[in-house]
Order: sequence, then C-alpha cells, then structure tokens
Amino acid sequence: MSDSDKYPADSGRRRFVKGVVGGAALAGVGTTGAAAINSATVSPGAGGGPTQAYAIENTAGPAPRGMPLIPIEIDGDGFIKGLWPELQTVTQGGVEVQIAQTDDFKGTGVSYSSAWFQYCGVQAYEGLAPDFESDNYFRSDSGGYDWQQEVYSAGDKLNVNDFDDYETWGNGIGRAGIGKPATGTWRSQDTEDTMPIQILRSNRIEEAAQENDFLAAATDQGVVAWLNKCTHFCCVPGYKQAADAAKFGGEDGVYCQCHQSVYDPFSIVQTLFTALPRPEE
Repeated sequence: MSDSDKYPADSGRRRFVKGVVGGAALAGVGTTGAAAINSATVSPGAGGGPTQAYAIENTAGPAPRGMPLIPIEIDGDGFIKGLWPELQTVTQGGVEVQIAQTDDFKGTGVSYSSAWFQYCGVQAYEGLAPDFESDNYFRSDSGGYDWQQEVYSAGDKLNVNDFDDYETWGNGIGRAGIGKPATGTWRSQDTEDTMPIQILRSNRIEEAAQENDFLAAATDQGVVAWLNKCTHFCCVPGYKQAADAAKFGGEDGVYCQCHQSVYDPFSIVQTLFTALPRPEE
C-alpha cells in the first residue's frame, strides 16, 4: 500500500448549515481548498483530484478527516440500499472516460460522486467501477453485533424493520438508546474486494434531517450509512464495538482500535480531500 493511500491529503471541515447546502454556498471552500492541495498528489487514471464530500466527523485521533457518507433509500419491503451516482461519460485529458456522478443530488445542489470513496485502495475495487452492475442493497457481513448474528446470515439484505428497537438498543458500551447499528457490505457480490459499510438508525439522525435538506435526501427513517474505512490507516472501525473506546472518548461514537481515531456518526460535515484516481481502463 502506498503512502498516499495510507495518509490521504488533509483538509478543513465545515459543519452543515441549516437549509440547502448548494454549490454556491460551498464555492469559496472549493476554490480555496483546492489551491492548497499539492497537485503532485494527482496521479494518472480515471477520476480523482480535489473532491468535496460529506462525512461523519472525525473528532479525535490521527485520522485527517471523516469517513464518507453513502446516501440511502429504503424500498417498499424495508430493505436498505445505497444510492449510486449517475453514469456519465466525460472527456479527461482528451480521452473519454466513464464516471459516476450526480450533479444535483435530489435537488439539494450537492454534487455526489464515486470520488467520495476513492481512497485507501477502494478506488481500484471492482465495485467502485462506474458501470459495475449491482442492485446496490446493503448486505450483512458475518455480523458485528450479537443481535445481527442472530437475525442475519452473511449476504442477507439489511432491513429497516430489524432496527425497530433503535430507541432503546444497547450493548453495554456507552449509552443505550441513541441508535442501533449493523455492519455490512456494498457493491461487493461476486467481487474479489469487499467494500465495508456501517449503518445506524437513530432518532438523532431523524431530528437532524428535519433541519437540513441534504441530510433529509441522503437518509431515510433515521438510517444513515457510511463507507467504513478509517481515513488514517485504512482500518475498519466500529460503532460501539470496542470496550476500551471509553478511554479515548469513543464509547458513543465510531472508534478505530488501531490508532484511536474517533468519529461522530451524528455530526455530518463537509470535507475536502484529494480523491485517488481509478486505475486506467
């Protein structure tokens, strides 16, 4: 793994503001932040470069920024899926390439693209190819929680109805009743590499979505999801999975045991970083 994968470019963070978070509101951050990023970090390949994304906030430890949000929707049967950006063909360096990008996500003015997830080697995963065929449903892994292991087998689709006790759930780590989590995979069926995700259903997310258009569009019934790859050293952190998280203030957050980075899944912030390009096609 290269150093650029292990240590993605640092960036500033901005919290959401009430109302629509659009391109005009973020233009100043994009211009200033992009100029501060060393252009030498941009490598040949498809996509990549300075990228604005939305993430669960990094609040402690060496991680340079938060982990990227995955916008979701819940179908009529309660199954939860991640929304994949629209397939587009653009010209880069005189060559036509395919990218996955929605320029105005659900009318919020936010540009959502697969570049949000292009770090820590994920940029080379088969499931991140813009035209990879997937139903995009979140599927359980082996189960990061006792309740999940009792309900699901690996590969089962995650269903919102199995989170009905989210206002009371607890597992002895931190406070009970602030959200019910599960771990899983996304766009990883029949692939060599697995994209790890974590979801959380919480009334805190429901309340925050009432105050912010993008969060309302990117979450559903209090369910929020993110790519579960620590931005420091590419480990897989966990929400309420480590008993020693309290030593580092992470008992009610997402805690990475490798180097004690902590993320707040209830605080969604804007990040600016250099997305790594996908391998040349």
